[in-house]
Amino acid sequence: MTVRLYDSQAQALRDFAPLDPSNVTLYVCGPTVQSGPHIGHVRAALSFDLLRRWLTYRFGRVTFVRNVTDIDDKVLLNATDAEPWWALAYRMEREFTRAYAAVGILPPTYEPRATASIPQMIELIERLIEAGHAYPSGSSGAGASGDVYFDVRSWPTYGALTHQSIDAMEPAADADPRGKRDPRDFALWKGAKADEPASAVWDSPWGAGRPGWHIECSAMSRRYLGAEFDIHGGGLDLRFPHHENELAQSTAAGDAFARYWVHNGLVTVGDQKMSKSLGNFLLADDVLRDHDPLVVRYALAAAHYRSSLDISPTSFDEAEAALDRIRTFQQRATRALGLKGRMTAADLPDEFAAALDDDLGVPQALAVVHERVRAGNTALDAGDHAAAATAAVEVGRMTGILGLNPSDPQWRTAGGGAETAALDALVQTMITQRAQARESKDWAAADRIRDAIAAAGIALEDGPDGTHWSLNDG
Repeated sequence: MTVRLYDSQAQALRDFAPLDPSNVTLYVCGPTVQSGPHIGHVRAALSFDLLRRWLTYRFGRVTFVRNVTDIDDKVLLNATDAEPWWALAYRMEREFTRAYAAVGILPPTYEPRATASIPQMIELIERLIEAGHAYPSGSSGAGASGDVYFDVRSWPTYGALTHQSIDAMEPAADADPRGKRDPRDFALWKGAKADEPASAVWDSPWGAGRPGWHIECSAMSRRYLGAEFDIHGGGLDLRFPHHENELAQSTAAGDAFARYWVHNGLVTVGDQKMSKSLGNFLLADDVLRDHDPLVVRYALAAAHYRSSLDISPTSFDEAEAALDRIRTFQQRATRALGLKGRMTAADLPDEFAAALDDDLGVPQALAVVHERVRAGNTALDAGDHAAAATAAVEVGRMTGILGLNPSDPQWRTAGGGAETAALDALVQTMITQRAQARESKDWAAADRIRDAIAAAGIALEDGPDGTHWSLNDG
C-alpha cells in the first residue's frame, strides 16, 4: 500500500510518508468569514474531507486543523454599526459550519479562530525581525505607522512554491506601500487606523494593530501541529500570494513547515471562476434548499479534486441519477437478502483502494462502485444470492468510506423529502389499484396502470413481500 499525492510545490506525484505513520497531520486554510459560503467553499472543504477520510482509513488517525479567519480587511469592511465585525464573523462562521455539516463534512480536530492566536503571531513576527527577515515601517517616533513587513528579498527562496522570480511578481496590495522597502513586501502586522474599530486592535511591540492575513495561518499551524507537519491544503487560488507567503515567513523563522502541498481545483460557472468579487457565485444555502444534501455531496465529489468543476443544473441531475442507482440496488438487496445493518462489514475491492491511493482518484473509485451495483443487480436477477450479497456489502463499504452511502442514517432524509413523500403516496395508491385489478382479473386495467407508472419513469418490482417501486435507471 502506497498513497501518492500531487505535491503542488514539486509539481509531481509523490509517495506520501507521514512524519508519524500513526498520526497524519493536516492543515487546511479555512474560510474568511466576511459573508456566507458559496458552493465553491463547500467543494474545497469536501475535497479535504475526502482526503481526510481516506488517510484515516490508511493510517488510523488524522489530526486535521482548519482555521477560521475572523479578523481581516474584508470582515471589517462588511461590518456595520448594528453588527460589529466580531458578531458578523461569528454569524458567518455558523453559516459555514451548517453548510459543511449538511453535506456530511466531518468537523475538524481543531478549528482555531485567528483572534485566539494573536500572541503566537506576535512571537513569530519577533523571530522574523530578529533574523533580519522583517522590519517595522518608519521610525519609532511620530512617523511610525505600526506596520511590520516581511522583506521578500532577504529570503533567497521566496517564490519557491509557485516557481516565480521576485521581479516577475505583482506588488503586494495588502498595506500602504509607503513604508515598504520593496513593493512586494507583505504585511505581517498592520498598525491601528483611525477609521477602524477599537475592538479590532491588539497591543504589540510595534504599537496597537492587528495581524496581516498570511501570518495567521503560519502561527496557527505551528501552534496546533508543530514546526513541521505533513500536509498543507487549500484552494488553488490560495497558492499565491497566501501560501507562498506562509512558506516564506515560516521557513525564514526557522520552521520546516509543510512537507506536502495539496490544492483543490476551483468551481466555475460557464468556465469562469466562481467568486464573490465577480458576482457569479451560487450560495450554499440556495443550492442546499433546491437539492438534497447527499446529491450536492455527490455532485461536488464526483470530479477529481484537482480539476475545475463547472457547475450547472445537469450536475445535480446526474448526481441524483447515480445515487438512485445505488439506493435502488441497496433496497433490492435488503429486501431479497436481509442485509440491513451489515452493509459495511467487508474488505474494500482492490481496485477501489488503488484508485484512492493514486492521488485520491474519486472518479475512478466511483466507477468501481457502479460496476459493483451493476454486478449486484445482475446477480439478484439471476437469483445468485451469494454474489449479490458480496456486491451489496462492498457497495455499502465503498460508499461509506466516501461519505456517500444512501443507507447511512445521516442521509435518512436523502430522497425522502416532501416531494418524494408525495410521489411515494401517489405511486403506492396506483400499486394498490393495480393489485386490486389483478385480483379481479381485470388484466387490461392492471396493464394500463403499470404502463402509466412506467411512462412516468418508475420501475415496479413484484416480489413475495409485495411490489416495490424505484426510479427507472433509463
